[in-house]
Amino acid sequence: MSDKFGLKLEMFANRLKKVLRIRSKIVSKQGISCYRLYDLDMPEFPFCIDVYEDKIYVAEYQRQHILNEEEYKEWFHQSLAMIAQVLEVQNTHVFVKHRKVIEERVDQYHKLADVSRSFEVLEGGHRFIINLSDYLDTGLFLDHRITRGMVGTESKDKSVLNLFAYTGSFSVYAAKGGAKQVTTIDLSNTYIQWARRNFEINQLDPNLYEFIVTDVMAWLQASHKEKYDIIVCDPPTFSNSKKMDGVFDVQRDHVKMISQCCSLLKVDGKLYFSTNFSKFKLRSEELLDYRIKDLTRATTPFDFEGKLERKCYLIQKSD
Repeated sequence: MSDKFGLKLEMFANRLKKVLRIRSKIVSKQGISCYRLYDLDMPEFPFCIDVYEDKIYVAEYQRQHILNEEEYKEWFHQSLAMIAQVLEVQNTHVFVKHRKVIEERVDQYHKLADVSRSFEVLEGGHRFIINLSDYLDTGLFLDHRITRGMVGTESKDKSVLNLFAYTGSFSVYAAKGGAKQVTTIDLSNTYIQWARRNFEINQLDPNLYEFIVTDVMAWLQASHKEKYDIIVCDPPTFSNSKKMDGVFDVQRDHVKMISQCCSLLKVDGKLYFSTNFSKFKLRSEELLDYRIKDLTRATTPFDFEGKLERKCYLIQKSD
């Protein structure tokens, strides 16, 4: 270990050990195997570290460094080695999602594991496929752990619509929870196929459920006779994909989207609406026809307390 970074690396290691000791007790008690361990706890080590059973996901926040090229490489390499050491995993089990600064400056550390691989992990009694090396996100958003459980618990004999479904984790919870109908919609065929695979590994026949590859905004604007008991809507903050018409901005467009979703709800139906936009302000004065309950705090997992920027609301039609 370089003397230049020795003291700070030791402080980083001590921080990881402390958090690991505390969170290991909680995850053991709650039966959780995938959780966030560290999220920019120390400014000198601007990482996000997630545990996926015996695999570790590390992403570096983009920050300005005062280190020169060689110093930066040494700091980064030693930081990863320290993470592996504290968590007692092999280097090949540490996967790095590089922000632009790393991709440009540390090419030889582009991946600690050179072979792209997918893994199955367990959450809430269900299995999910994750990929820690090939995509911007892993395939399972850990911050929605509680919300998924709520939807699963409420889905018995219900019809469920999952919009912006990504890899279909909410859909799996709903189907395993006994939903009579689950419709999963996303713009990406890759993610819809991923969702179908998630159904298969949970002994759910995807052919018995509906999977749609389309622009959600365009789909919502079309006329639909089907009504749903539960709708999950977790849109992107901003999107101008070539596959969709127009540009979506969650702050500008959320009132219209929420109204469109609520028009598809059955009597006493529920809309779970969430967004990761940190500056999001719900324009509740334009949604007076609906009962709105802020579930952000209630759906924030222990490992995201004080860190989570996601907002979550339960929205229902007024009586």
